[in-house]
Amino acid sequence: MQLLQKLVSFTIHASVFVLVLPLASSSQEHSKATTHAGNKGSSHHKQSQKLLFEITLHGFLLWASLGFLMPVGILVIRMSNREECGRRLKILFYLHAILQTLMVLLATAGAVMSIKNFNNSFNNYHQRIGVLLYAIIWLQALIGFVRPQRGSKARSIWFFVHWLLGTTVSILGVLNIYTGLQAYHEKTSRSIRLWTILFTTEISFIAFFYLLQDKWVYTKKQGVILGDDPIRPIDQHISPSETQKELMVKSC
Repeated sequence: MQLLQKLVSFTIHASVFVLVLPLASSSQEHSKATTHAGNKGSSHHKQSQKLLFEITLHGFLLWASLGFLMPVGILVIRMSNREECGRRLKILFYLHAILQTLMVLLATAGAVMSIKNFNNSFNNYHQRIGVLLYAIIWLQALIGFVRPQRGSKARSIWFFVHWLLGTTVSILGVLNIYTGLQAYHEKTSRSIRLWTILFTTEISFIAFFYLLQDKWVYTKKQGVILGDDPIRPIDQHISPSETQKELMVKSC
């Protein structure tokens, strides 16, 4: 009898244990799943914030290099065309070299970020133009360091190639900034209207100033009398009545 009671008691306890164990296990698994989902969501949020920061920094580096330093460097060397020689010419030349060197360094940093952190499938124009730009930028830099002496036969060829590559980098750089803004919009769904307007305004001002340099000296000369000849009213027509009035005034 006692053996039967012990057997029944053991059976009841074993049944309770068997029934409770899956519930406890399910509760633990649900808790683990919830914790894992929370950690995964938090990790995904951190990754998204990190990716957004990297994309923004990449865009800033490429704007600073190709959208600002490159055009300003071209303006500086163009200003030096009006200088014959002297200290100011050297200052403009070295300023051009410094600006272009900084441009190459910042563009290279942006390229390294792109290769290291982004998915470079090269299935859009921004990435394809970017690869071409990086190659031309370094080729332009190397050509800049092997500048022949002025007056040599190779100088004309070097100048044409240097000018052609610089113009290509400027045009492709501006174009790739616009495609980069569009890629940023597609990646983050954020508005790029303000940045597009600001960049367009900047490029328009630089282009206007670039074109103005050719006409500025000519415009200033329009108000200057060249030579020692006095001012003569060649184009001014004096009527007979005005001449008669002048003679009457003089006779008085």
